[in-house]
Amino acid sequence: MRIKANKAKQASGLAEKKAEVEDKLDELITLFSENEFDSETLKQFKHRFNNAIEKKEFNPKQIEVFKVIDQKEDVSRDELLDEFSMLLNSTKIDSNISSKYIKGERTIKAVLMLVGVVMITLGFAMIIMPASHDFEMYTIFWFNPNDGVTLMDLISLVIILAGIYILVRAIYKKTITLN
Repeated sequence: MRIKANKAKQASGLAEKKAEVEDKLDELITLFSENEFDSETLKQFKHRFNNAIEKKEFNPKQIEVFKVIDQKEDVSRDELLDEFSMLLNSTKIDSNISSKYIKGERTIKAVLMLVGVVMITLGFAMIIMPASHDFEMYTIFWFNPNDGVTLMDLISLVIILAGIYILVRAIYKKTITLN
């Protein structure tokens, strides 16, 4: 019941916004008809208006719709192809939009890979580099009277394992989204 009420509110809000935009568009048309502008100024207005429309047309959720098709396993290839062609016809996605999306995904993966490598390097550096006796914490296991496995070494191993997890996740799995 609430879903229908919310959809009704969204529809009425959308109708109000559409009417407001139509009023502003009519006002703009009357301004253009009342004033005389040179062709260069009109081209600039047209370019700005077209850019605003193109920016508004793309919605990142449009690409998410295509991921739903990829997750369907029990559907025949013909049905998947039909659904895919319907999505391509109904959404306005061109190569520029898809390349921006792919670049964003690759950037996220590259940053995660870099974070993973830095964490692994930091963990190994904490183990290999000597630390002062004040900085080295409790020794858990002694190899000899002068050396052993300390709590700092275990913390370093946790950092290394976290870095390996992030690196593997960035390479082989889908990106981690913060939705």
